Amino acid sequence: MRYLVPAEKKLTFELRVQLRWGDMDAMGHINNTLYFRYLEMARVDWLASIGAPPNPGGQGPVIVNAFCNFYRQLKAPGEVLAKHYVSDPGRTSFETWITLERTDEPGVIYAEGGATTLWFDAKTDKAIGLPDRVRELVS
Repeated sequence: MRYLVPAEKKLTFELRVQLRWGDMDAMGHINNTLYFRYLEMARVDWLASIGAPPNPGGQGPVIVNAFCNFYRQLKAPGEVLAKHYVSDPGRTSFETWITLERTDEPGVIYAEGGATTLWFDAKTDKAIGLPDRVRELVS
């Protein structure tokens, strides 16, 4: 199986999330919407860890697309490890990539996804240049 996150992407953050029984759906696996939640949690927690959390009234990151490819079914109980990567800085944006694996199966990718993250000014409703400190981290 070929995965989307190439080895040359820069690993920046890891997050562990408990798989809960209540997150499973009628098919007996973690509902697909939760995979997007895990991706969001890793992305937002990474942004907070670098001092750049979303800022609804000012300048900060927003996503302009999001995707997830599902390879295996996650089931509770257990714990998922989200590995967050960054790449491709542009003038106003960069790419985030996240793989999801179970902690009891290291290296087995259950899903992967990502988003294009845009630096945005809420007051002008327009994209703005990436701050230098963020550009350094994603380069």
